[in-house]
Amino acid sequence: MSATTAVAPLRIGVIGVGRIGRMHAELIAHQVPGAALGAVYDAHEPAARDVASELRVPAAANVEELLHSDLDAVAICSSSDTHVELMIAAAEAGKAVFCEKPVSLELAELDRALGAIESAGVPFQIGFNRRFDPAHASVRDAVVSGTVGDPHLVRISSRDPAPPPPEYVRSSGGLFLDMMIHDFDMARFVTGHEVVEVFARGAVRVEPWFAQAGDIDTALVMLVHSDGCLTAIDNSRRAAYGYDQRVEVFGSEGMAVSENPPAHTGVVLTAAGERRPPHPHFFLERYLPSYVREWQGFVEAVKPGSAPPVSTADARAPLVIGLAALRSLREGRAVRVEEVQAP
Repeated sequence: MSATTAVAPLRIGVIGVGRIGRMHAELIAHQVPGAALGAVYDAHEPAARDVASELRVPAAANVEELLHSDLDAVAICSSSDTHVELMIAAAEAGKAVFCEKPVSLELAELDRALGAIESAGVPFQIGFNRRFDPAHASVRDAVVSGTVGDPHLVRISSRDPAPPPPEYVRSSGGLFLDMMIHDFDMARFVTGHEVVEVFARGAVRVEPWFAQAGDIDTALVMLVHSDGCLTAIDNSRRAAYGYDQRVEVFGSEGMAVSENPPAHTGVVLTAAGERRPPHPHFFLERYLPSYVREWQGFVEAVKPGSAPPVSTADARAPLVIGLAALRSLREGRAVRVEEVQAP
């Protein structure tokens, strides 16, 4: 390998430049060492032209043009219903693949996409960015190092500052597959053990239209891990005080916790008491550093030919847990994850 090749950046194309795709394109272009934005594509041509012009890269005329260019990797950030076919096409084109979650809401379709990735032997990473949040990662590190001993209880809270619009909810897969799926992944990540059983309860406590959409806006789920550890997850679509996302592991030797970061570090103390800043009110405020670290992990793995840090197995397991949670909610019982596994 020549010196020039060794230092060449990983050229990445972004498919889908809506809110999340535009963010990824901007990060790749400006904040990820070893990466370079090579091209963008969006089915809405004006959006692609706008991002391409701002970031000074080509706007591909179609997906095929982007996939058969000299790019090293693609980021699939288009609507969820396009992910499976785009992953298959990217794998067949020999590109490393980063895909935003979910790959699919259907297990058979997910397996079809992951099968194409594995058959082609291309690197793949699913976009569970919260693994890369420094606070959440510190909890995982405390478990891996043995600092907190054997995990006994895990508590995960995820509460959004405001619900998404009804049109989004109707096609999102619902609270378990859209929102709590991050927490299912986090439970596996921080404990290091798979989930074997799921018990779920849900309610409509925020907006009545969630029920009309066949969904819930408030939920509690208990997970049983393969080593016997128990995880309790709570979700709400509305927290009046901002993003509230915390992870706690209680173990035989102690406890590790990730707290919410404040919007800033200013504190006011008076005779009336103490006033602290609020939580962030937008997910990019809360998690922008994790998205940068997510891309760093992808680039640092793909360039030397290593496996990316969040694998095909990590794309599959949270969906299985989410499907088990849906069945548990419907049937009012604990559900073993093997009950929803595809044959």
